[in-house]
Amino acid sequence: MAADSDPESEVFEITDFTTASEWERFISKIEEVLNDWKLIGISSGKPLEKGVYTTGTWEEKSDEISFADFKFSITHHYLVQEPSDKDGKEELVEDALPLPMQDLLCMNNDFPPRAHCLVRWYGLREFVVIAPAANNDAVLSESKCNLLLSSVSIALGNTGCQVPLFVQIHHKWRRMYVGECQGPGVRTDFEMVHLRKVPNQYTHLSGLLDIFKSKIGCPLTPLPPVSMAIRLTYVLQDWQQYFWPQQPPDIDALVGGEVGGLEFGKLPLGACEDPISELHLATTWPHLTEGIIVENDVYSDLDPIQAPQWSVRVRKADNPQCLLGDFLTEFFKLCRRKESTDEILGRSAFEEEGKEVADITHALSKLTEPAPVPIHKLSVTNMVHSAKKKIRKHRGVDESPLNNEVLNTILLFLFPDAADKLADGFESRTNTSAGNNPPSESEDYNLFSQFKSAPSDSLTYKLALCLCMINFYHGGVKGVAHLWQEFVLEMRYRWENNYLIPGLANGPPDLRCCLLHQKLQMLNCCIERKKARDEGKRGGMSDRSPAGTSGDAGRGADHSGDNPDKEKEVGKSWESWSDSEEEFFECLSDTEDLKGNGQENGKKGGAKEGNKEPVNLKPEGRLHPHGKLTLLHPGEPLYIPITQEPAPMTEDLLEEQSEVLAKLGTSAEGAHLRARMQSACLLSDMESFKAANPGCCLEDFVRWYSPRDYIEEEVVDEKGNIVIKGELSARMKIPSNMWVEAWETAKPVPARRQKRLFDDTREAEKVLHYLAVQKPADLARHLLPCIIHAAVLKVKEEEALEDISSVKKIIKQIISHSSKVLRFPNPEDKKLEEIIAQIMSVEAIIARARSLKAKFGVEKCENKEEKEDLQRFVNCLLEQPEVSVVGAGRGPAGSIIHKLFVNAQRVSAVPPLDEDLRRSGLAEERRPNTGGVADFPPPTGREVILRTTVPRPAPYSKPLPQRMYSVLTKEDFRLAGAFSADTTFF
Repeated sequence: MAADSDPESEVFEITDFTTASEWERFISKIEEVLNDWKLIGISSGKPLEKGVYTTGTWEEKSDEISFADFKFSITHHYLVQEPSDKDGKEELVEDALPLPMQDLLCMNNDFPPRAHCLVRWYGLREFVVIAPAANNDAVLSESKCNLLLSSVSIALGNTGCQVPLFVQIHHKWRRMYVGECQGPGVRTDFEMVHLRKVPNQYTHLSGLLDIFKSKIGCPLTPLPPVSMAIRLTYVLQDWQQYFWPQQPPDIDALVGGEVGGLEFGKLPLGACEDPISELHLATTWPHLTEGIIVENDVYSDLDPIQAPQWSVRVRKADNPQCLLGDFLTEFFKLCRRKESTDEILGRSAFEEEGKEVADITHALSKLTEPAPVPIHKLSVTNMVHSAKKKIRKHRGVDESPLNNEVLNTILLFLFPDAADKLADGFESRTNTSAGNNPPSESEDYNLFSQFKSAPSDSLTYKLALCLCMINFYHGGVKGVAHLWQEFVLEMRYRWENNYLIPGLANGPPDLRCCLLHQKLQMLNCCIERKKARDEGKRGGMSDRSPAGTSGDAGRGADHSGDNPDKEKEVGKSWESWSDSEEEFFECLSDTEDLKGNGQENGKKGGAKEGNKEPVNLKPEGRLHPHGKLTLLHPGEPLYIPITQEPAPMTEDLLEEQSEVLAKLGTSAEGAHLRARMQSACLLSDMESFKAANPGCCLEDFVRWYSPRDYIEEEVVDEKGNIVIKGELSARMKIPSNMWVEAWETAKPVPARRQKRLFDDTREAEKVLHYLAVQKPADLARHLLPCIIHAAVLKVKEEEALEDISSVKKIIKQIISHSSKVLRFPNPEDKKLEEIIAQIMSVEAIIARARSLKAKFGVEKCENKEEKEDLQRFVNCLLEQPEVSVVGAGRGPAGSIIHKLFVNAQRVSAVPPLDEDLRRSGLAEERRPNTGGVADFPPPTGREVILRTTVPRPAPYSKPLPQRMYSVLTKEDFRLAGAFSADTTFF
């Protein structure tokens, strides 16, 4: 057993001696990462230019290493620079200090406004940081700190890396680092002190100089002069109230209903609180030599007014309350509500009166019995009378979310035509109501097509603005439900009484707009058709006039005298086209069969039999002669018939239709049925054409309807004359062609006696039902694109007044982003929130610009040059982290900043009770105030950078850069030292 165990023990001992420890593995990993990042060898670079730390690009690379089971992240931070000339560098290799040591003495980039803390403290352009990977991990014990620092030192020595390597110790919030940088024969140690309470001897310059000199421990008797850079930062927090121009809206006035149409038509913009919370003034002495100034615990030469450099930064309020942002956010919250309008307002307010609900036959008799059109005096009171009656049935008047005054104001804004008391001129107004604001060709006006919202002068757009206003100021979701209920009742009132809806473009629904806008346009089409049918007038004349507006001069009129210039003669009697015309004309169609069949049989025989067609058929439904074409066989003028307009469709109806057609499949029977369904309009036009042109043939119809399908050629006849011969195109000659089949099926029936292609009664009821069942959440979803559209227009309008380049870019991004998101139905909430957040950020920037312009008195400045300088200064403050003040305290901006501090100091020095005395005796008190109260408060932050070049550690050592940075605030004191030593001559 013993013999067996001996070899095993020997093997164990060999393994033990050759296995690397965890510490060695850790060092090896550091070296491996430095090699991968190519940080080995001499660091090269050009001298740093002034301000490059702020304007240049900083990048970083990260990796992960571990010491046993403790994970560290190692990160390389570096300023991106152009590659330097290597040949020139090679000559200076022997004597040149490593680049980081040169950076310690560089004075071009002291106090960078935005940089890593180590850049600010040590002025380095490149460094590597090793820190615990997890945020809650920390290296706390001194032995572990020393172990890490030793690892860093060994790794730098082994690799010859000249980039400083730092280790983060203690808790991360303390930002404590120790590090090292090695070069040929030199080494720099980076050390740090961080205290909560400041020792009294280090609160002034003389105390800091003492600690710096003692740390250097220079043995030379006349110590080389110490170079100093000092920055004192003053904070202005107490702005005077009159500096903030934005007045919050008068909510009492809005709730009281004292709101004009102008306010309801616009979104508000601006912050309710000052979006600039603090102004930080940094006064800098960039290059002082020890002995030039004195600053100790009893006296200081550092007067901010005398500082050669001033720079300013503003601290922005975190998420300032802005009106437009609040409006958008609250309206967006509506999208997440689940309640229906009925649940919010009680029982259904869309029910008819009890007796009408009880007996449905009343509703049917309404459709079958023609009734005279009542013309009431239009007024807001008349319009909402029935709505009010129904509301009172279910709840008391006092419980209505919207009071009468606000409701009437909104309805008057939405329906301006209702303000007129007399109905005589109403007809002419409604025809032009959609054209009050003619469509502009401007980019802003056409935004609706990108956002799929609605034109900015449309009823839908105004409704969205009103609902947004009500949601914010007048009862939230209840107010929205109430107004929507009134709106739907108003739509039904207009449908039943033939009043066109104002603020909608004429014609079929615009598929570029939101679905709600399309539905309202569809309802307007229905009202227009019904109005024209009931009143016996056509809404307009064209080659394809609307179904409800087509007329026929038959019924006893003589058509031989039709005149295209006197189109009003057509359409004299329409009593027969009521809601029940379908049943009525189906009976008539049997009597037409006798005439039609004879006519069609004649057409089948072609040209020869065409002449045998009985010509005693009376032409009907003519619009006007074509002017150029004549019928091929009788040779009479070809008349353009009055035709039915194809049924307008909204996008949801188009989707339904496409689904139905797709379900028919790809079989021959399905394809034939699909073609038949799609040719209803073609058949109607053929019947109208036959009625208007007795004796016509298919070729005549094709020449008018589809000229490309009739091919004409020049041929030589038997006598040698050149004649033009025409024939149908190849696609028209295909067997069982749909056009041929439709022509054979078509009877000579004028448009007024055909079955309606567009049943306006049914479509209107469908639209009204669709509107009635919309929940507030559905409504908000429909109208959110309009609100975003309005918000974008608002910020564009306000930005034009301020002219801020950064805002222009963000607005372009918002438009681009919104176009992609809103184009598709049901966009994701997250994407919508992103758009709203972008709009809110723009609003905040505009509010900040106005706040700063008011504070710096840009508008009040009379000198044109100074005004431009101040405007530029304000714009820079918005876009840059820190802005230098031209002329320091003596320039135009500097003198304004000085006054701001002086005023704040005086206000803080005078007790509130003495306010009246201060105002009355301001002139007399000026002198004592100037002497007794300092112009500036005590500095909030004091930063000092001390530099020198001395031999260390021995008098005969190489002179090397030494640097110490000190920052002192109310509850924080930090010393960051970089002390170099000669490792060859010590």
